[in-house]
Amino acid sequence: MKKIKSVCVYCASSSKINPRYFEAARETGRLLAQNGMRCVCGAGNQGLMGTLADSVLENGGEVLGVIPRFMIDEGWCHKGLTETIVTADMHERKERMAQEADAVIALPGGCGTMEELFEIITWKQLGLFLNPIVILNIDGYYNPLIKMLHNAIGENFMRQEHARMWQVAQTPQEAVDAIQNIPVWDKNIRKIAAKQSSLSPPVLPRFSCRDIYMDSSEVLP
Repeated sequence: MKKIKSVCVYCASSSKINPRYFEAARETGRLLAQNGMRCVCGAGNQGLMGTLADSVLENGGEVLGVIPRFMIDEGWCHKGLTETIVTADMHERKERMAQEADAVIALPGGCGTMEELFEIITWKQLGLFLNPIVILNIDGYYNPLIKMLHNAIGENFMRQEHARMWQVAQTPQEAVDAIQNIPVWDKNIRKIAAKQSSLSPPVLPRFSCRDIYMDSSEVLP
């Protein structure tokens, strides 16, 4: 297993959300700090992003924030981070966050968070990002998204092997434990994608809703 020293956390900047999500962000930050893992985030000063960063710092940890220039100009940048990297745009921001990460945890969030999560899953599918990805499914927030991913597999838009690209955790503790136990992904997975595109699609079993939710509620070994 690869030693996890730096964890990229995707999360929302919205503040008008259920307090349970803020609790999860604070707990995630505390656990990262206590485990000596640097937090890599989007450097926002509001919502779950700000709460996460504050928690890491309050517990003696380090936070690397990566933020595009226009967000600084808007006053959205957290000013108390250990280190801040300023990028030209959103594309460079996401690339740099991935480069700095030994693992990814996705807290609940909106379009921005989901877009980041789907991009890093796509990179893993292509062998461009090989590190653990954990979806932190607080109070079942991500159940519809997880169901959609399994449906994509059931409809042959993804392969069965791709279900191992991410794992699902129900609590911050499960998420931090998971990233330390997930093996590094095989970069040769892209050969599977190439082979798949040249062959007739295999017949795969369909998932029932019950199977999907049972599978998605567990942190896989």
